[in-house]
Amino acid sequence: MQSIKQSTGNRKRGRRGRQLKADRKVSAAFECSKLEKQVRLELVDASQSVMIHAAVKKILWEVGVIIEHQPTCKQLLNIKDCWQDDQGYMHLPEDLVEQTISTVPEKIVLYDHDGNVKVDTSSSMASYCPGHNCVRILDYRNNELRPCSLDDIRDTAKLCEQLPNLDMVCSLGYPSEVPPEDEVIETVRAMYENCTKPAALLAHDEIIQERMLNLIADMTGGWQRMADKPVCLELMGPISPLKLPEEFCLRLINCARWGIPAVCYPATFPGMSCPISNAGAIAQSSAEAIAGMVIHQMASPGAPVMSGSAILPMDLRQANLAYGSPEYMMAGLGASDYFGSIGIPSWIGAGCSDSHQFDTQAAAEVGANLAIAALASTPFVHNLGFLSGGRTGSIQLLTLCDELIGWSSKMATGVEVTADSIAAEVVLRSAKNNDFLTDQHTQDRFMTENWYPGLCERSDADAWLEAGAQDMTERVNQRIREILK
Repeated sequence: MQSIKQSTGNRKRGRRGRQLKADRKVSAAFECSKLEKQVRLELVDASQSVMIHAAVKKILWEVGVIIEHQPTCKQLLNIKDCWQDDQGYMHLPEDLVEQTISTVPEKIVLYDHDGNVKVDTSSSMASYCPGHNCVRILDYRNNELRPCSLDDIRDTAKLCEQLPNLDMVCSLGYPSEVPPEDEVIETVRAMYENCTKPAALLAHDEIIQERMLNLIADMTGGWQRMADKPVCLELMGPISPLKLPEEFCLRLINCARWGIPAVCYPATFPGMSCPISNAGAIAQSSAEAIAGMVIHQMASPGAPVMSGSAILPMDLRQANLAYGSPEYMMAGLGASDYFGSIGIPSWIGAGCSDSHQFDTQAAAEVGANLAIAALASTPFVHNLGFLSGGRTGSIQLLTLCDELIGWSSKMATGVEVTADSIAAEVVLRSAKNNDFLTDQHTQDRFMTENWYPGLCERSDADAWLEAGAQDMTERVNQRIREILK
């Protein structure tokens, strides 16, 4: 129990167009004045994390993991008490697990191309990133579901650059017109040419990985600068149940040696490739992630790595993924609480829906899961912009997510209680004459005390009708056209 590290922190035309620009200025003012998170939702408490940690170590010791990279197997067999059974499972002792956890850095920091911090997982406020590699795109111009193209990825990157609450860029889809061997390279080029924020990346093997990182180094100032101020985060994970493929091991080792931050997290399906219960899914997927971290930290102790959960509940009536379900959030946030208890940074998914269109269901599910994510202890949220259970990418949904992050982040700051905010003196000097509007306290705070929307409607009905009576879809599309024009 004593080996569990403490978490580092508590965890329209005319008029409408002018209004949108003013709203963005207000949003920027709020961004500059964000308070630290005060409201915190906890799904797995400290004593429950201890129970999960014990189960993780039990799984890794009594069941073990299949490691398909033979040099790693040989290295592990030279470590005291590591052994491999006749089915090929490598059994990892508790001491090795604890040693690995002790060397994993307690935070990940990512930078934009100019060297400014964009993501710091030690912050109490979450960072946000779109999803990646959807098989289709929902075209905002005509509501057509179609294959993604490089132009779609360029548009996504341009939006990520301009939307103030998005901290990273990711592709949403993959370019269907590009040969498979060049798909990653051209995707990365499209993102880095159109957005200066750090990128979440996915290589398919170690050869593509090296090509990809060489391109990024060429575009952002070289390998040393990329290691000193990382501008990317590479995504990779084991295969459930309890298998670490060779290409995964090689990519992990490369990231460790090159100083490139990595996300080590499995995608697992409760009731199909792990226990159906949330706690069981968290325990097994965490064991798989930590097994990957053992390999990563053996290659370079202290190299930057983070984890999280891709526990993907299925609607077993139709065998469909359920990204918009409460179970998706419960499992992800529970895993984040566990990883926070052992001092390992992590991320979760939110900003995603099972709807196939940008509609009321999508807005409801995304509003709910983004608000819950903002209130939880996770420092990092990804998968923004997913429809169809992660199979369709939508820049309309991504744009709405940016709006909802502002709302959720404001909620997460809670109620500021200080002598100045209690404002008894303001009441004394303003109440009798009702001078609150002109009081200096109001003048100092009117731009930052409240959250002002850029897309949500707040005008009276007559003004709304006069401005063209746009609904949310029309306002989102106008915002997209403004950014991409």
